[in-house]
Amino acid sequence: MNVLITGGVGFIGSHVCERLLASGHTVCALDDLNDFYDPAIKQNTLRELQARAESFAFVHADITQRAELDDVLGSMPFDQIIHLAARAGVRPSLEQPASYQRVNVEGTTHLLEAAREHGVQKITIASSSSVYGVNSSVPFSETDPIFSAISPYAASKLACEALGHVYHHVYGMDVCMLRFFTVYGPRQRPDLAIHKFAKLMHAGQPITVFGDGRTSRDYTYVDDTVDGILACTEREFGYEVINLGESQTVELSRLIELLESSLSIEAQIDRQPLQPGDVPITYANIDKARRLLGYDPQTKIEDGIPRFVEWFRQQNP
Repeated sequence: MNVLITGGVGFIGSHVCERLLASGHTVCALDDLNDFYDPAIKQNTLRELQARAESFAFVHADITQRAELDDVLGSMPFDQIIHLAARAGVRPSLEQPASYQRVNVEGTTHLLEAAREHGVQKITIASSSSVYGVNSSVPFSETDPIFSAISPYAASKLACEALGHVYHHVYGMDVCMLRFFTVYGPRQRPDLAIHKFAKLMHAGQPITVFGDGRTSRDYTYVDDTVDGILACTEREFGYEVINLGESQTVELSRLIELLESSLSIEAQIDRQPLQPGDVPITYANIDKARRLLGYDPQTKIEDGIPRFVEWFRQQNP
C-alpha cells in the first residue's frame, strides 16, 4: 500500500510512518518543516526515518499551496492519505486565529480537493477533543452536540469535520475523522505540557500551572493512538467521527507527581489563573472506537510517563 502522510515528520506522524514502514508499506511523508517549534527537531526525526527504510520518501511541501499538493499526488498513485498536518495548540490559536483558519481549514480543503482530482478515495483526518468545548456531559461521546467551540483551534477542527462530511456526501470519498485526546510519548512536541514540564524541571526552573491543578485530561499514549489510526486504514466507513482516547482522566496535579517520580526531581510551581480557551476536563467515550476499530488502549499513565521520561533522558543527558 502506498500512503501519503501529511505532517509525517511531526510527533504523531513520525510514529505512524515507522509503523507503516515496519509493516512493509511505502510511505511518503509531507511536511513544511515550519518554525512552530525548533525545525531541527523534525530534521532529526526525518533523518531517522530516512535511515529506516528505502520505501520511505519525504516531500517538503505546504498544504496551503494547492500546486505543491498536485505535484505530490501526481508523483505516484497513492492508495490512502493520513492527514495529520495542522497548526496545533489552543493558546497559540488565540493569538493567530487567521493562521489557524488558513492552514487547518483552507489546507484541508486543498488536500481533499487534490485527493479527489487524483483519485484517492480514502482519507483519515486528525480532529481533536477540543471540538467538545466546555462539555457538561462526560465522558465525551461522538453524539454530543459540538457547537460550543471556545478557541480558534477548536473551531478550525470543527470546520475540517464538516469538510470531510461534504467530500463523502458529494463525492463518495471514504473519510474518517479521529478526535485525538492529549497524545503524549516519545517525540512529543516541546510546547505540550508533559514535555515542557519535564524540560523545565530538568533545568531546575519553575513550571507554570494554570489554575489549582484540578483540571483533568484524557492522556493517550502515542502507541495507542497509532493503533487507532492504522485500524482506520484497514476498514471502510463512508464517513465516521471516532474518539481516540485512553478513557481515563488524570488531574494536572497527579501528572506533575508522576513526572516528579520518574525524573526524581521536585517541581517548583508558578501558579497562575486559568487561561482563556482552556477546558476543565477532557474524557473520551471510546465505545465506538472499540466497536468499529477493535481499539483497545494498553498504556496507562503510570507506565506511559516513565517511558516518555526514558526517551527524554536520552535526548537530554
